[in-house]
Amino acid sequence: MADKSEDGTDWQLATWEGANLESLRRWASLPLERIIAALEEMERLNDALQRTPGTVVREQPSDYGEPRGDDS
Repeated sequence: MADKSEDGTDWQLATWEGANLESLRRWASLPLERIIAALEEMERLNDALQRTPGTVVREQPSDYGEPRGDDS
């Protein structure tokens, strides 16, 4: 491959698009049983996280746009 360096690094995978394509390629290469098992595990994790109290993240209000006293 022309995109691999001398140490074997495939730099196309170092981009968001390249990493996404590699992820899709690996997911598509799994047998159907593994895909179904992974989806079921993700569903169980989602359900467990939704039942966990205190997982809501709230941002503090910002003071953007408010005039500061030292701006002259």
